[in-house]
Amino acid sequence: MTLENVRKVSETMIPMFKLRNIWAPFLGKIESDDGREGGRRGKMDLKVIVVDDEWLALKKMEKLLVERSELDVKVELVGIFNDPYQALELAQQEKVDIAFLDVQMPEIDGFELAERFQQIQPHIRIIFVTAYQEYAVKAFEMNALDYLLKPVHQTRLATTLKRAVESNVTSKPLPKDAAPLTLCCLQSLHYIDTLGNVRFFPWKTLKAPELFAYLVYYRNKTVSKQMLIDLLWPGYDAERATAQLYTAIYQIRKIIKAAGLDLEIKYKDEGYRMVWGTLRLDVDDWENDVRQAAEVTPDTLDNHLSIKARYTGDFLEEHRYLWAEYEQDRIRLIWLDHVKQIAECYISQGQYTEAILLYQEMKEKVPDMEEGYFGLMKVHALLNHQAEVRKQFQLISNIFKEEFDVPPSKELTDWYEQWNNDIQRLNLKIGRM
Repeated sequence: MTLENVRKVSETMIPMFKLRNIWAPFLGKIESDDGREGGRRGKMDLKVIVVDDEWLALKKMEKLLVERSELDVKVELVGIFNDPYQALELAQQEKVDIAFLDVQMPEIDGFELAERFQQIQPHIRIIFVTAYQEYAVKAFEMNALDYLLKPVHQTRLATTLKRAVESNVTSKPLPKDAAPLTLCCLQSLHYIDTLGNVRFFPWKTLKAPELFAYLVYYRNKTVSKQMLIDLLWPGYDAERATAQLYTAIYQIRKIIKAAGLDLEIKYKDEGYRMVWGTLRLDVDDWENDVRQAAEVTPDTLDNHLSIKARYTGDFLEEHRYLWAEYEQDRIRLIWLDHVKQIAECYISQGQYTEAILLYQEMKEKVPDMEEGYFGLMKVHALLNHQAEVRKQFQLISNIFKEEFDVPPSKELTDWYEQWNNDIQRLNLKIGRM
């Protein structure tokens, strides 16, 4: 593909890619956040800086930015720099919406400079400007707003600035009394908005939500690009798998932005990292509340029941992701221990029916663990329901034999034998009377 062909394609689509089959998902008209195509709005101010080691290139970009009065956007050119470190100093002192960065510079390249800008101002949008098409994929991985090929034309720059407006560079702050957004992973992947409404993500592919969930699970850690490809597209050739990964990342970034989630996917060291902001995560909140709650007593029982009610299902239960099974087991064990403590509190208060219901729930959720069966055995023993005690013991014995070829734990077996001996002695005593 020639440089001129790439330039022509770049005027109708963002982000830019060197590989043809990566481009298709991003074709189409630019839409505003409310779904209107090309809707006109009142003028919007954008604070812009330009960094390029070539003074002539700087002056050309300055001229283009000044001569765009036909656009519904007001550009305030904060500064043009051929020294990138001076640009960084300015970013420490003044808000910047857009940074036009040359890729190839002698002291620091545009990609490293972009990372430093985003460390200073996380919401700054980066537009790379270069004469070389081979940096386009790298620009996409860094979530650049656009990638312009030199020489930049006025019409192409107009498209870029329109995208800047549509991307809500100057995002509106949430109302002071708005509740924080919560991302939910218990049962299914969704989120709760500032009004407390449950919202589901409008995914267009099957792999994008799984990739999103995987990055959420490994939040604030870098996951290598190759690991993601091996996990999600193991049967694809390298070029096709890479294209699928870029498509999914692009979709996730759009979903995050549309939902207003304080998350950011960053690319560094050949991997992706989900940078966590102020967003809450239901499974973290639930686990922390369980661990920090006071001991289960009659006085604290209502609080513990409230915490229990928030466990709506296992971690990503509906999605059946194989990689999520370890976390499902870990969280489920915390739930199991918590419910067991609540049931024991009910027993101490003589509320046997409530305890039985909880032990039944434990059996249904973890049928191959003995806690629910053992709890029922103890309650029915207190109620002198001898047949039920034997039934529960036989059930768990059969399950352990079929699944693991072992008997139940020594604690459960010893308890049952002691109970059975006591019953036999009692029956013998009654028979002699």
